[in-house]
Amino acid sequence: MTPPENPDEILRAKLNLETSRIAWTELLRFFAAGSVIAVDDELDLIEVALRVSNNNKAQIEQWLAEHKVEKVSDAQAKTWLDTDAMLWAVVVHPWILVQHKGREAYH
Repeated sequence: MTPPENPDEILRAKLNLETSRIAWTELLRFFAAGSVIAVDDELDLIEVALRVSNNNKAQIEQWLAEHKVEKVSDAQAKTWLDTDAMLWAVVVHPWILVQHKGREAYH
């Protein structure tokens, strides 16, 4: 009998499969509702999504204090709109976490 898999590894794999590229214009209504969170490109989008899913308050507060995770600002939204940006996105209800990276594949 095989041991059960680590729940975080299962969730990480699920989040990775649910991560995709999307045009910023497709997210404008969610931005207007205040539910789009920008993730600094120094962070791993999947790891942030995992921590948010697990409600890891200490880590999230640290990222917020460092401005590595924050609601998308009006200025950032305008820049992404003006440049027709494509973003990596993953939904962690009620949030949509986004990251602007130039890579073609996330993982």
